[in-house]
Amino acid sequence: MKILVYPHDLKMGGSQLNAIEIAGAIQQRGHEVVVFGRPGPLVEHIDRLGLEFVECPGIRRRPSPAAIRALRRLVRERGIDVVHGYEWPPSLECYLAAHQMPGTAAVSTVMSMAVAPFIPAHMPVAVGTGQIAAAEEAFGRDSVTLLEPPVDVASNRPGLSLDQAGFRERWGLRPEAQIVAVVSRLARQLKLEGILAAIEAVSALSGTQDVQLLIAGDGPAHDEVAACAAETNRVHGRSVVVLTGELQDPRAAYDVADVCLGMGGSALRAMAFAKPLVVQGEEGFWELLTPDSVDQFLWQGWYGVGTDAPAGAAHLTGILAELLPERSLRAELSNFSLSLARDRFTLERAADTQLDIYVRALHKGGNPASTLASDCRAAASFANYESRRMLARWTGRESAEDFNAKPVAAIHSQFVRSAR
Repeated sequence: MKILVYPHDLKMGGSQLNAIEIAGAIQQRGHEVVVFGRPGPLVEHIDRLGLEFVECPGIRRRPSPAAIRALRRLVRERGIDVVHGYEWPPSLECYLAAHQMPGTAAVSTVMSMAVAPFIPAHMPVAVGTGQIAAAEEAFGRDSVTLLEPPVDVASNRPGLSLDQAGFRERWGLRPEAQIVAVVSRLARQLKLEGILAAIEAVSALSGTQDVQLLIAGDGPAHDEVAACAAETNRVHGRSVVVLTGELQDPRAAYDVADVCLGMGGSALRAMAFAKPLVVQGEEGFWELLTPDSVDQFLWQGWYGVGTDAPAGAAHLTGILAELLPERSLRAELSNFSLSLARDRFTLERAADTQLDIYVRALHKGGNPASTLASDCRAAASFANYESRRMLARWTGRESAEDFNAKPVAAIHSQFVRSAR
């Protein structure tokens, strides 16, 4: 097969890494794969995997007419069989580019916490959690596949030569300190609440033990995180919180950690490095990954919603206070994390699932009348979405990551609480 993969951007991020690494695994199986997108830091990763990169024209609005024209041209010139968009803007652009192109299928992967309702219901969609898959089937989608975010367990594993000593020296990590690590985009939605709670928790622990919080990442909330970190370090008179900014290769941050905090793909990479994992969510949610807690994450993904955001820091403090001094418990949980990553979340397993999606999409028939009806519903939903965004811009309440702003897990949690 000839496949075009189109991540939503090429900055560091879980969805983008999934797109690129699954594409690399599929190319290794003998298929031709092109990665399409706007240039960004992950182009180097695309090159390392031996994938061809084709630059997308400049984008002013989404879906982008220029991107659609470029995609259609590539389909014609290269004989592309499948165009694959990650998240809603590339998914719509791939769908519109493949429209009325015989022999070319368009598929979508959404690793956000909810699926945009204006992705046409007959377009094959892969999602990252069983909970979201169930919600989308209930929505009426024809083809929904659970594709759990994978991790490259060969490139992310214990025992790599990642120069821990050099990394510690560069970032001022004390040799005797225990390291709690967060590798995350510093986004205001989903991430910021938990990152600030982690700073508060490690600050509380620093009164009785030598612990440092390592935060690797950058993003729109950098200034808030940096200010909180600086104030914490000032109060303690030493480096308690370390910010590295975005790391081109963040593996050393996982490798140096005694405990990792995270959600989504970052949680999986922590597991692949055999680290005890505390899963981060919203509204005060923190949960230690154990054999007793794993089933909830296999259903709802590596994320959760609590009931009391202000209590989140105290809850995390309690988890870390029990975990950090217990070497044997940390070793047990490290082994559990590694086994789970290797048994369930490998790139090979994801590539098998992805190839099956492609084959089914290419052989999928369609009823023209139901397809037209689906297109009309999607168009009406998108028009409503654009109207609401315009109103939000006018009132200063626009959300930059709106389908992460209302996760399926959060909606379910609210429903459960209201039913009690």
